[in-house]
Amino acid sequence: MGRRGAAAGGGVVTAVRVLIADDHGAIRVGLRLILEAAGGIEVVGEAGDGATAVRQAAALAPDVVLMDIRMPGVDGIAATRQIVAAGHGAVLVLTTFDIDDYLFGALRAGAGGFLLKTVEPAALVDAVRRLAAGESVLAPEVTRRILDQYVLLDRDRAQPSTASARLAVLTARERDILTLVAEGLSNRQIADRLTISVATAKTHVSRMLGKLGCDSRLQAAILAREEGLVG
Repeated sequence: MGRRGAAAGGGVVTAVRVLIADDHGAIRVGLRLILEAAGGIEVVGEAGDGATAVRQAAALAPDVVLMDIRMPGVDGIAATRQIVAAGHGAVLVLTTFDIDDYLFGALRAGAGGFLLKTVEPAALVDAVRRLAAGESVLAPEVTRRILDQYVLLDRDRAQPSTASARLAVLTARERDILTLVAEGLSNRQIADRLTISVATAKTHVSRMLGKLGCDSRLQAAILAREEGLVG
């Protein structure tokens, strides 16, 4: 992903294209400064509300959208749902809230991960790059914590699970991939664990997500947790 450009010596570099959506101008400025100072990341636009973020994502085709949850009008959850459904970028939620219903709503909407706004600059840059590469941006222990609380909150109000039927379409290798994704492993870590190439791991992950009809690795991880594939 990302826009290609000429590099010194005739090579080709790929810049990760980022759209920042937050209703506080000072936060947008701070995020832009952090990302652009890192190199290899281009902030292609900003939005102060969800409706603008949806329009900007459609027009600018970012690789990653940094999305605030609480914004006027169309909030970050609704904007995430529209952007992901349209395939206009991967969404990384930035929030001042820890585990709560806002976060779960964003995950259901297809967000690829989340960070608190207190995140260190280096961790933010790494998260953007990993999400652009199709990987999870959550550490394994954070992923497990989210999934545990997600399942507890949904257990009483959810319809009977269809996870078993959905998982039945996976091959044995894809089920292994799903289990590792649910443990929070990146594509490189999956490749190392299964002794395959990173490219092959990425292909397996993409096929697994497609078969399950999941927009993000976290959604697939939730299915795996519901079926007891991970503890």
